[in-house]
Amino acid sequence: MTSDLASVSTSPVSNGATGGPGPRSGRWRRAARRWEAALVLVLVAVVLFGAAESSTFLTPTTFFYLGTDIGYIAIMALPMTLIVMTGEIDLSVASALGLSGAMVGYLWHHGWGIWPAVLVALAVGALGGAINGVLVAKVGLPSIAVTIGTLTLYRGLAEVLLGSLTVPAVGDRPFPTSLTNIGVVPVPGTHMSYSLLFFLILAVVFGILLHATPLGRSLVAIGLQPEAARFVGIRVNRIKLVLYIVSGIMCAFAGILLTLQNASVSYNAGYGLELNVVAIVLFGGVSIFGGRGSILGVVLSVAIVGALEMALTQMNVDPNVQNIVTGVLLLLSVIIPNGGELVRRVRARMRRLTPGS
Repeated sequence: MTSDLASVSTSPVSNGATGGPGPRSGRWRRAARRWEAALVLVLVAVVLFGAAESSTFLTPTTFFYLGTDIGYIAIMALPMTLIVMTGEIDLSVASALGLSGAMVGYLWHHGWGIWPAVLVALAVGALGGAINGVLVAKVGLPSIAVTIGTLTLYRGLAEVLLGSLTVPAVGDRPFPTSLTNIGVVPVPGTHMSYSLLFFLILAVVFGILLHATPLGRSLVAIGLQPEAARFVGIRVNRIKLVLYIVSGIMCAFAGILLTLQNASVSYNAGYGLELNVVAIVLFGGVSIFGGRGSILGVVLSVAIVGALEMALTQMNVDPNVQNIVTGVLLLLSVIIPNGGELVRRVRARMRRLTPGS
């Protein structure tokens, strides 16, 4: 695939999309920098708010639990970023997390070793991602409809595997302490949780892929003009298929991580988290229309959402109110960064509907 994508860097589509001489690219780069700068200011404001409302907010313990609470969600946001960059979406991420965790619990309950169970769970995640990818990229179905369907399917399969059982059940052997410690002890020499460390490492990898490789330039081109991208030789369908498989694997990894952090698993693990993932990605400045966004913006968004949720938790704010905050962030993340594009599309539609235009 790399050889197919290498030509993109010299194509008109790529230059106009990723920082070549095209004026539109320059506007989007400036807008992205402004949005990321705004996110830094929002992060500072959230930290000051948390510190003012809770005397324990600026403590190592808070930092540790912030990373534990947001890390596995943030991991799922990374492949989601690449998918949204192409103009698609994956709403099955939380159900894939739950199914993979349920698979680990099911196999462990039936006497499997932890590492074979982990490998099978990763394979299940890859298979689930491949199903999404085939239906979206090969069959051509709308990604939102496909992934809403598989959201229900994967959650149902998790319930079939475990039912009302929570693993380890009474009498079961516990998960290995050497692995479950990742949820209760920080990385040696730091106050950072392992889940946050994994996220930061993966963020560097995904950042390099998006911003410093021909594949990243291809993703931008696909999001901007998919037909033009096909014309210059980009394997659009193949890339989308691979992205969904990667998403499935990353969600499976997040599900395994959550299972080990909690030292237990039930079929409804991660229920409803798909909206948190989407909110993080869009609030990070990734365009819902595709073709624009950055990993740095997503990392800043993760920090803001994690810090805000931790501050609200320490203030004993009701979880339902916290869900309202997430919903508001989701709306703002669609309206504010994409306001200009929304206006442009509305004007274009009005011109098409106006006689004689």
